[in-house]
Amino acid sequence: MSARLLLIDDDARLIAMIGDYLRGNGYEVETAGSLAEGRERLRHGVWDALLLDLMLPDGDGLDLTRELRADPRLRRLPLLMLTARGEPLDRVLGLELGADDYLPKPFEPRELLARVKALLRRASPDQAETDVLRFGRLEVDLAARQARIDGKACDLTSPQFELLVVLAQSAGRVLTRDQIMDALKGHPLEAFDRSIDVHVSRIRACIEDDPKNPQRVLTVRGAGYLFARKQDADR
Repeated sequence: MSARLLLIDDDARLIAMIGDYLRGNGYEVETAGSLAEGRERLRHGVWDALLLDLMLPDGDGLDLTRELRADPRLRRLPLLMLTARGEPLDRVLGLELGADDYLPKPFEPRELLARVKALLRRASPDQAETDVLRFGRLEVDLAARQARIDGKACDLTSPQFELLVVLAQSAGRVLTRDQIMDALKGHPLEAFDRSIDVHVSRIRACIEDDPKNPQRVLTVRGAGYLFARKQDADR
């Protein structure tokens, strides 16, 4: 699955240029023109990195940075700060508040791309390790597109595997149905428009010891689903 980037900036020409350039290099990009719109997208989406302008019409990007680093769900979201402010103090403050990198405007698209790649590499420093997600006896092999229990392959359809990956990559976080649907955009999952719950039930039938008493994919009433971070012997 392509990395999903959220770009928050009020410069319409800039976000159109950046968005097109990053999409052309294989990323999924969505944009917001204000802090309010950005907060809404952060609340309802699942993102791999955030590109945030420091100066926005309804507030300061530093305020949002503080909020993100205080939010258990988003505190580890890789953050690249963009700004026309050239003062070293702004850069230092942004980094101290939790930004992972800082790029002053104007910048070359190639430099932005290089920084985004580096940001995502640091978030997943060892690709060999992240090719297989391990949760106790359960393995989710991203390269082979296969889930295994005790080394034995689970009989999942492609849409079910995609859903399992979304859940597993957000282990320990509650995902709403809207967030799951958003993360699955662009994939051949037309079946998802009716009921994610049906697919979760089928996944449980494959990976749970007792599907009626699930320990891996948990239902959080009124919220969504939680994929358990610790399972089996990991407990």
